Order: sequence, then C-alpha cells, then structure tokens
Amino acid sequence: MSFWPKQRFLVTGGSGFLGSHMVKQMLDRGSRYVFVPKRSEYNLVKEEAVIRVLQETRPDIVIHLAAVVGGIGANRANPGRFFYENLMMGAQLMEQSRIFGVKKFVAVGTICSYPKFTPVPFKEETLWDGYPEEKNAPYGLAKKMMLVQSQAYRQQYGFNSIFLLLVNLYGPGDNFDPNSSHVIPALIKKCIGAAYKGEREITVWGTGKATREFLYVEDAAEAIILATERYEKGDPVNIGAGFEISIRGLAELVMELTDFKGRIVWDHTKPDGQPRRMLDTSRAYEEFGFKAKTEFREGLEKTIAWYRHHIKLP
Repeated sequence: MSFWPKQRFLVTGGSGFLGSHMVKQMLDRGSRYVFVPKRSEYNLVKEEAVIRVLQETRPDIVIHLAAVVGGIGANRANPGRFFYENLMMGAQLMEQSRIFGVKKFVAVGTICSYPKFTPVPFKEETLWDGYPEEKNAPYGLAKKMMLVQSQAYRQQYGFNSIFLLLVNLYGPGDNFDPNSSHVIPALIKKCIGAAYKGEREITVWGTGKATREFLYVEDAAEAIILATERYEKGDPVNIGAGFEISIRGLAELVMELTDFKGRIVWDHTKPDGQPRRMLDTSRAYEEFGFKAKTEFREGLEKTIAWYRHHIKLP
C-alpha cells in the first residue's frame, strides 16, 4: 500500500467510464496526487497540450486510458477519426513522457488489435498473426502501435512502459448512447425501452452467432491497478474474464434480466464483427495476480439496476 501515496499520477480518460472506477480505486489505496486532464482544457491529440499537461503536473506515472471508441456502428462511421486521434494521443503522450522522465507508462490497449481469426482463447503470442477484423482495424491498429512504441522505447531508452489488452467492458456508468455504445448497454437500453412501451420485438444487428468476452469495469480497474504496481516487463498482457458468450445468448440473458417478454429480430444486413473473442488470461494471473471476480450475471444485474436508476423514460 505504500506504493500509492508516494507517486504522482496522470490518468488520461480518468473521468470516463473505466477511468472513474480506476481513480476511485487509486484514492482508496491512498493516492494523494491524481491528475485527470479534461479534454476541454487538454486536447491530447495536440502535441502542445501533451507538453503542457506534463509540465504542469510532473507525474511519476502516466496511465493512458483515454480513447476515442464505440461499437461496430461507430467504428464503421468514423474509421479515420478513430485511427488518427487514438494514434496521436498514444504516440505523443509516450514520447513526451519519456522526455519528461516519467518513471512508468501504463498503456491500455484493446482486444480489437487481435487478428480477425485468432484461435480461441487468444494468447498474447498470436497478436501479430494476421489483420484485425476490418471494421475495428483502424481503432485496433492505432492502439496496437503503443505496443510497438513501448517495446522500442524499452529497448533503446530503457523506458519503463507496459501494455495491457482489455476485452469489452461493461458495468455501472457505461455509455448508453445508441450512436456509440457497445453491445451490452445497447441491448439493455433496447429491452427496457421496449418493455416500457409495450413493444413485442427488438432488432439486433447480425446473426447472433458471434461470441464475445466481457469484463466488469471494477475488475478491469483492479487489473490496471495491479499491473501498475507490480508489472515491469515489455510483453503485452491480456486483461479479461476468460469466458465467451454468443451475442444470441447475451441478448436472451439481457431480455430475462430486464423482464422483456418479446422476441428478437436479427438484422442480417448488419455485420457480426469478429467471429469469436475470448482471451487466455493466465499471464495476468502469473505476473501480477489478477483474476476477474465478478460473475457475469451478477455484473449484468448491477448494470441494469444502475441504468434503471438513472434513466428518464418518456
């Protein structure tokens, strides 16, 4: 516990979905200086803003959570923006952190960086075995470049940077905007809205055959906490729950937990995305003792309860 009070932290994206849970856990561990830059004041896509925030805060450790991200629809609509902004934030923040003498850089990447047809469970060693799923590729590759940069900087400069690969997150405080949300909040919003209006069906993208893995946001925050404190190597590390569920199975479970009694209409004109996703999470446990704690059904119930408490139905 003495680690946390002694460090000055800069947490990009610290006011976002994952970041807010992360900062809370840092404070619970005794952190005394945690700076969370606001995008309105520090646009980290711009080099001058990156330099300015590092000059003003002089952090010992940078945890880079900030990302421009969304579901399949948002990725299809914004491939250029998702590539450019994520690439520039990561590259400039790591470079300037090196120049400013930051002691440790924690880069948070994404499961979208894996090849489209990666054998399940995904092992870190297969990360370069093919091209990512096309609709997520600009985002996934932009984030993946932080791994290249991290390992190159470790080799040339001795810069202590680590790289974590996160699966899809969910939980209280998630993004429920239908224009940019991921599948779990989208399904919760659809089912609760349909039940309230007395509708008999909801439409869901794809065939329902694709599988996904989901990690409860508080577990994800704990994983990053443990890696920040204990992990010092250049090898990438998967962060997940180590299970998969089909989109069809997920939709049926959300329907049950939201008491929606209608049916699902599968829109086959819309993409499934990557066929399967599930991580091998053994390295995270072996290297810094992380194992997901929250059972999936329990996490969904908490997420649904949070949404019901915060929404305003018409």
